[in-house]
Amino acid sequence: MDLAADNPHQLASAPIVVGVDGSPAAADAVRWAAGVAAERGRELLVATGTNLDVTRALLGSYSQLQPDVTESIHQYGDEKVAAASELARELYPAVVVRTEVSSAHPASLLIDLSATAHLLVIGGPVDRTGAGRLGSILLSVASKSEGAVVVVRGAERRWSDGPVVVGVDGSATSAAATAAAFEEAALRGVPLVAVHAWQEPLFESYARLLQPPADPQDILRAEEEVLGERLAGWQERFPEVNVRREVTLGDARELLADWSERAQLLVVGSRGRGAIVGGLLGSTSNTLVQRSHCPVMVVHEARNRA
Repeated sequence: MDLAADNPHQLASAPIVVGVDGSPAAADAVRWAAGVAAERGRELLVATGTNLDVTRALLGSYSQLQPDVTESIHQYGDEKVAAASELARELYPAVVVRTEVSSAHPASLLIDLSATAHLLVIGGPVDRTGAGRLGSILLSVASKSEGAVVVVRGAERRWSDGPVVVGVDGSATSAAATAAAFEEAALRGVPLVAVHAWQEPLFESYARLLQPPADPQDILRAEEEVLGERLAGWQERFPEVNVRREVTLGDARELLADWSERAQLLVVGSRGRGAIVGGLLGSTSNTLVQRSHCPVMVVHEARNRA
């Protein structure tokens, strides 16, 4: 079966899309995205949204009397993508670079572009002080986009020789992340670490007061079997990928955050559902895009376009 025919993100024409805003974090994203575009022979699309449509609405008739206001906003967008394009070409002269300046909101633009992108790349915050410092654009793009979004964090880890690390929990979104992680490990020629962590439900903590606890080794073996089942088909498809399994009782967020200090890429799934932006991303992926020490790939389930 030709997977590319059913997956727009795998088409040869699908570009690496990077969102820019003139910040140092965006420059890191451009460096990372341009490197991947060069390695995979893909076009690099540098994009920014000026939110000019909203600005015009707010200014009303003033924007018609003073067109230089809106023109200066568009010019600023042109300058941002021009600087990012120059950076990409300086680092990777062979990469074909295209630019797009849109009057749409930056998040809306990037979410729309994600539908046909091989990867969507954005810069992550340089600090790790919490969701309040992230901004709505990063949260919206990472949670609502299609395909895979890479939040570039930890500039010093961009080109490390560490493994690809994926969080596996048995859900449909985790299955999509596992598929992407195997592909990334194969393309990069590095090992894959599959991390499966579980926590004891609260009610079981009380139940143990009434009955003897289960043997921890029995639980461990059961969880190892679950992880093995989730990986079996992918290991057959990517026999060249050396897979290490890590199964432990604990918080998956903490375990993956710890791995981010040694990994070159973390891969996690996102459900992308719900009404509250902070909750759309999910607790594990939400934590990692804020606190990881390396780039984080957030993978979404394929949508039914029927």
